[in-house]
Amino acid sequence: MSTAPAGTVDDDLWSAIGDPTRRRMLDLLLVDGDGTATSLAQRLPVTRQAVAKHLGVLDRVGLVQATPAGRERRYRVDDAQLARAVAQLSSVGAAWDARLQRIKRIAEAIQRNQQQQQQN
Repeated sequence: MSTAPAGTVDDDLWSAIGDPTRRRMLDLLLVDGDGTATSLAQRLPVTRQAVAKHLGVLDRVGLVQATPAGRERRYRVDDAQLARAVAQLSSVGAAWDARLQRIKRIAEAIQRNQQQQQQN
């Protein structure tokens, strides 16, 4: 499982979430509670083998946990790891909001200076 220090962005986690098929798989697992590679493949435009590979990526970063179920494995979303991903996203969003506010203040100051120079 991927474990970046608290307060930092876990690149492996975000790389796993960055794939649209894996995001859709997470959505399906959250709605259904759990699923197998076969059940997910029936609802996605990819093969069962591709689903199994995607589930392997999600499992490696800890977003899903697998339990044996006969010949297959049942996957369910790990709530704690998903909450960690959401917290990271919120933190990154807040940092970018602050950066954009600083850029806005700088741009406004430049604009005021230009207007003052034009008036003089």
